[in-house]
Amino acid sequence: MSVTVRVPAKVNVQLAVGAARPDGFHDLANVFLAVGLYDEVTVTPADELRVTCEGPDADQVPLDVTNLAARAAIALAERRGIDPAVHLHIAKDIPVAGGMAGGSADGAGALLACDALWGTNASREELLDICAELGSDVPFSLVGGAALGTGRGEKLRALEVGGTFHWVFAMAGRGLSTPAVFREFDRLGEGTDIPVPVASEPLLDALAKGDADALAAAVSNDLQPAALSLFPELADTLAAGRAAGALTALVSGSGPTTAFLARDAGSAVAVAGALRSSGTCRAVRTASGPAPGATVVRAAGA
Repeated sequence: MSVTVRVPAKVNVQLAVGAARPDGFHDLANVFLAVGLYDEVTVTPADELRVTCEGPDADQVPLDVTNLAARAAIALAERRGIDPAVHLHIAKDIPVAGGMAGGSADGAGALLACDALWGTNASREELLDICAELGSDVPFSLVGGAALGTGRGEKLRALEVGGTFHWVFAMAGRGLSTPAVFREFDRLGEGTDIPVPVASEPLLDALAKGDADALAAAVSNDLQPAALSLFPELADTLAAGRAAGALTALVSGSGPTTAFLARDAGSAVAVAGALRSSGTCRAVRTASGPAPGATVVRAAGA
């Protein structure tokens, strides 16, 4: 038996960040939109837990128990008192260390695949609880669509989306560590009064109406100054996308992937072409959202 789950990338159309909490995390108002770039996680029985990976930048993916896919399998197995003896194979298409939740996607995908393989019949609530234990972005990778994440991002409220939004993503020549970006956010904000993060009502309204122009006017990312401080060259990529006609440009999550909202699919193709020619990024992809969350796409008998 083998089970394959497809799971999407995400872009943060709003990422409002509060001051550091005593536990080191930050309260967030995090508006997630799942987009159609996908990893696939295939789980098959094995003599012991092991992880393999293929695809762009697969050599940067850890293959030990620090991988979120492995941690997801272990977490579900521990709850059921079973041996997590599976082979987890990750076919990557989401940028690695790019601020698009690729690792979180793999964790959610592995969790859903193991649940199906083992027949553990975990409830949606239990799966989301395990996801929250694994990381702040993992619950959204499971549910997809669009959602407002509060707390450290793991408490989700589904959001209405009234249309399709077309995006271009530019991959940088190196990665950025999410913890390092948050540390830089704290450093840059030291001595200032950081407001409590709240969702933008104009942004939520733009999503609900499917209004790309209104969404472009409302997007924001409080981590962008920190990402640019650590990776100043990203400013050139953002400028190139704006010059090519993108409605807006922003760093995706903690970066370093940059995201460009286009008016329609044709505009996205044009912006992508200009970015490829700009010399400011390593690779460019187009995708639209919202996209569905983790989904079983294949289940084959032995």
